[in-house]
Amino acid sequence: MLSNKTFAIALCVLISGCSVFEKPAPKVVAMPPPAVTQAWLDVYEPKVREAIKGSPFEFERRENLLVVTAPVQGSFNPDRPQMMLPVTLGPLSRMAKLLESDESIGVLILGHADSSGDVNANRDLSQQRARAFTSIFRLSGLKQNRLMVKGLGSDMPRAANDSQEGRALNRRVEIMLTSKDTLNALIAKYSQPATATAVAATPAIVGKDAKVVAKAEKPAKSQ
Repeated sequence: MLSNKTFAIALCVLISGCSVFEKPAPKVVAMPPPAVTQAWLDVYEPKVREAIKGSPFEFERRENLLVVTAPVQGSFNPDRPQMMLPVTLGPLSRMAKLLESDESIGVLILGHADSSGDVNANRDLSQQRARAFTSIFRLSGLKQNRLMVKGLGSDMPRAANDSQEGRALNRRVEIMLTSKDTLNALIAKYSQPATATAVAATPAIVGKDAKVVAKAEKPAKSQ
């Protein structure tokens, strides 16, 4: 396994030379029946649980996908909120390792923010956080056709934004693991009515052992 320092250098090189694209959603894409992916879910659920064991990440099995949720608190630098903390490298790298050789699996990474501050700034910050996670999967070898990313800002809260606790729950990154067919349906769901945009990834790690520093400035009052 790469040391934190070597990993950070490799990540910086990778990100500086690539972009992540949000592709346009197909016009009509039906979500496959849950039964189609049950066997896959049964195989990968214990593996994913083991990969994130001991981390602050949360796990959920839904009808036809596995969802890992990373709360922003403890996963990103509070002073530079688009920068991942080194503690996230382990679970993300282990998940990526599980998936790299299985071409049937797709990954959708969604960034979320609370409703504090400017709407556009929050959406941009949520996308930066999602891209930070995406960069780890790309470094592990996942191709772009299996890996999609989108920042949703405060559009899909999971708690009310009228309390500190609720806002903390809404600041998160979700990693959705599923079959490629289901991934296409999810892209259609989360892309409407947005159009395709090119996304330039930014360095995303900072800490005692990882010296990569992001260039983007902290969006004012965004969460």
